[in-house]
Amino acid sequence: MGEPTEKKPAGAEHADRATHDGSGPGTEHTPRTPAGATRVAQSPAAAVRSRVREQRRTPRRPHLLFELALIGISYWLYSLVRNAVPEQAAIAQKHATWVWDLEHALGIAVERSINHGVNSVTWLIVGMNYYYATLHFIVTIGVLVWLYRSHPGRYAASRTVLFVTTGIALVGFYCFPLAPPRLMTGGGFVDTVTLHQTWGSLASGAGAHVSNQYAAMPSMHIGWSTWCGLTIFFLARRTWVRLLGLAYPVVTLSVIVSTANHFWLDAVGGLICLAVGFLAARLIYHTWAFRLPRTPGERVEPELTVPTQWDTRVDA
Repeated sequence: MGEPTEKKPAGAEHADRATHDGSGPGTEHTPRTPAGATRVAQSPAAAVRSRVREQRRTPRRPHLLFELALIGISYWLYSLVRNAVPEQAAIAQKHATWVWDLEHALGIAVERSINHGVNSVTWLIVGMNYYYATLHFIVTIGVLVWLYRSHPGRYAASRTVLFVTTGIALVGFYCFPLAPPRLMTGGGFVDTVTLHQTWGSLASGAGAHVSNQYAAMPSMHIGWSTWCGLTIFFLARRTWVRLLGLAYPVVTLSVIVSTANHFWLDAVGGLICLAVGFLAARLIYHTWAFRLPRTPGERVEPELTVPTQWDTRVDA
């Protein structure tokens, strides 16, 4: 007796040939997802663009030494440029008069009344002086560290927002030197740092010799604090922490006005810079910073097509 022969159903032989010569949907040539869907065929150029887009949407985990060096160098450049801008006292005083007159025309020139009112409460204004001098840096660095540790996938984009915001502010410092209210000639404001002999501003006391006194427009106290507040609000889990995030820029606004460090319009300038920073990060990463994956390992699902056997259309 001969060996038994295997009988194949009609059409099976044709399907086998199609699988081996690449003309059919064999698994050797067409990758499949677990659901049976096939990936879209891409040209080499399209594949490169897709890879770059995917890396932007799922940034790699940041490297600690690189980030520390980047922040250190950036802050050094920020301080160098900010303090190297010609002070131009006469022009800064002229700009302050313009801003003050504009606020009067808009009906929002209440900074002097707030400054004098809060200054009458010694413990409050002294606390605001120290708030102005310290939390601007402490909270910003704290949020950066929190992003690095808890949201590494969103860190690079969020940091980019902050860097772009600060870069635009440097242009403002150079192009529009502005005397803060407390240094405005004839403005009638109280320099609370000098009066109460506290340290709370690099533009008062000994700090005035090493810092540009007329880098007031835009306000980076508002730009940075609003960045911190929005980051905390969108990414924190506890409700009370999110509410603190929203309160932070509001309290900062009251501090910069009460201590006569900024006009209202300086704060508006800081918010405009921050908005441009968010838009710049949106263009770079193809999505908003807070919508990126929390961790770099989370990837966007590949584009899928429906397999031919799922197509229920009947040929005419």
